[in-house]
Amino acid sequence: MAAKTELKKKKIMMRAMIYGAITATLYAAVFSFANPITELFARGGLYAALPIGTVFVFSFAHGAFSSNLWSLLGIEAITKQATQRKQVSVPRAIQKPRARLRMSA
Repeated sequence: MAAKTELKKKKIMMRAMIYGAITATLYAAVFSFANPITELFARGGLYAALPIGTVFVFSFAHGAFSSNLWSLLGIEAITKQATQRKQVSVPRAIQKPRARLRMSA
């Protein structure tokens, strides 16, 4: 049992280190090449989609790093079991026919 826990911790540590290195590399690259990246993103047209793609890449890498870091520190989210509600049948109100206007000419 302890061997599995140690193996799992090592795996989480490796993932945290890898995603941390990827995140640090991404930030270093963006800050090092800020002007060319800004010029590329400002071209317009299809180049306008590049900032959105960049944000998705950063978000994935940073999210994976922080998730693995929290798991490594032993902080996990609380999971609750879904409760099922009882189906209660409510009697429907009797619908009365609508009043209609009769016009005599």
